[in-house]
Amino acid sequence: MNRLNLRKFKLRRFHFSYKSAVRFLIRFFLATVAITFIFRFVPIPYSAYMLQQKIAHLLDGDFEYTTRHQWVSIDDIAWPMQLAVIAAEDQQFPEHYGFDFSAIEKAFKHNQKSKRTRGASTISQQTAKNLYLWHGQSWLRKGIEVPATLLLETLWSKKRILEVYLNLAEFGEGIYGVEAASQFYFKKPAKNLSQNEAALLAAVLPNPIIYKVNAPGAYTKRRQFWIQHQMNQLGKSYLQKLD
Repeated sequence: MNRLNLRKFKLRRFHFSYKSAVRFLIRFFLATVAITFIFRFVPIPYSAYMLQQKIAHLLDGDFEYTTRHQWVSIDDIAWPMQLAVIAAEDQQFPEHYGFDFSAIEKAFKHNQKSKRTRGASTISQQTAKNLYLWHGQSWLRKGIEVPATLLLETLWSKKRILEVYLNLAEFGEGIYGVEAASQFYFKKPAKNLSQNEAALLAAVLPNPIIYKVNAPGAYTKRRQFWIQHQMNQLGKSYLQKLD
């Protein structure tokens, strides 16, 4: 094969590979849109993060790791619990379209001066991450998180995003969702959680493996008290903004 024919062959192969990659990305995107649209209406049995944790424990030889998870409608989640996570994690949740740029700017300035890193992820971002992605700090994951978050904001209501977040969030080792957490820690359904209990659950969300609901340290108790104060400031009527 002479040089000219070899060059044409390479160009055809590159063109074929490029078209195949584009077709794959389009199909993958359409499939993700379809799945996300379906998830707007049906209970979500499992998340990518739950699967990641299960596999990680198996690879570490921990075959006793179990997952506690029970889906409940947002109507069966006490309003203090709904308000607690908004007060703790994302007070601009009803207003933004997936990203709180003011919080991102403040976190950036804080992280330049402090050794303790502060995050600025919204409830929408955390829901997208828990549902579809893996946990970590790579730029690849952060890059995928942006369109995934926008997809949720476009196809779901704010109330649905909050509902999924509360059903997938990790509240302890292998404990996912507020119903499983409420049953495990307080022996009651999530619809009966008090303001104090809701604030305590929300207080461990930065890292539920380090911060314990059933053994809260000084930091967790301070955060619980702060969340309760924020809840009183916002008021129950704040949840009406999600409608």
